Amino acid sequence: MSSMYFTEEHHLFRKSLQDFLQKEVVPHIETWEQTGTIDRFIWKKFGDMGFFGINYPETYGGLNLDLFYTVILLEELQKINSGGFAAAIWAHVYLAMTHLNAEGSEIIKQNYLAASISGDKIGCLCITEPFGGSDVAGMRTTAIKEGNHYILNGSKTFITNGVYSDYLVVAAKTTPDSGNKGISIFLVDRTEVGLSATKLNKLGWRASDTGEIAFDNVKIPASNLLGEENKGFSYIMQHFALERLIMGVNAHARAEFALEYALQYMSERQAFGKSINKFQALRHTISDLYTEMEICKEFNYSVTYRLNKGEYVVKHATMSKLKSTKMADEVIYQCLQFLGGYGYMEDYPMARLLRDSRLGPIGGGTSEILREIIAKIIIDKKEYKPAT
Repeated sequence: MSSMYFTEEHHLFRKSLQDFLQKEVVPHIETWEQTGTIDRFIWKKFGDMGFFGINYPETYGGLNLDLFYTVILLEELQKINSGGFAAAIWAHVYLAMTHLNAEGSEIIKQNYLAASISGDKIGCLCITEPFGGSDVAGMRTTAIKEGNHYILNGSKTFITNGVYSDYLVVAAKTTPDSGNKGISIFLVDRTEVGLSATKLNKLGWRASDTGEIAFDNVKIPASNLLGEENKGFSYIMQHFALERLIMGVNAHARAEFALEYALQYMSERQAFGKSINKFQALRHTISDLYTEMEICKEFNYSVTYRLNKGEYVVKHATMSKLKSTKMADEVIYQCLQFLGGYGYMEDYPMARLLRDSRLGPIGGGTSEILREIIAKIIIDKKEYKPAT
């Protein structure tokens, strides 16, 4: 562990989190993977431990700690081998709650952010639509103002926590003819009439409730607008940097977990009179994979350091997700191969790891879209700036 980024306090936090996860979470993972439903009690336990408030203001029950505590949370969540459980947690804390904290009114923060930190409310972020994912500007969901309310119509899909969350942070067109300059963001309570959700059946992330959401003339108070009207696109773009860095960190952490498991297995597995970690072809393959993982990890730590200082790291966070998720897929694919037939068995962790990892290059912006964003920055000299 690099002392350049982590202090003794960070290490103590990591140890307490590991103990908590082993005691409170790991015994339930197999059940949650089978049912696709995470029991509500665990959310409250996370809240009681302060894990949801790591980066949030003390005013609302948070701890106001630096981003390397977040890195520790993300890394350790990957190492209990349930991408779905990990996603449910970080989608709540760093997708939904990020918008509440950055753009929410004081009333919203007191009623929803504080309850999210304590684990009494669960949130989700609704941007992707059935007709387009990364094309945020092309969204079709609308929120038309009528007096002191907005009338919300449309649909969202691939929403983590989309079925069982208590509230939704929803992006919609308030000025439909204005492209990305006509998007706003709203807080929508799950109890609103006209809101429905359907659970999706996924290849991986089985523990999480990924949903498709429909809004049929949902009437929401104008006070539930987050930030300013028609500035939603810039808010979304600003927070994408954190989301992409999170997915980059997740990727290097699950790759590291896969490698450590494979190394242990290879030290115990015998073939032709010796453990298979003595065969040069496998040793050299491990060397290459471990090098790729470590390079991504160190890069992700450096981007975290810059983001923690307040820099706008959209280029580097995009690179983090692009490279790290590709690396993780390749590492886990090869680690499954190291286990031979056992790698293909559900009783061993690699099969689930492989399925869960495959979402990395898709969610939060596909690798194809990320390459185009990087190309615009490098080739076209496009500048992405924070919302003002």
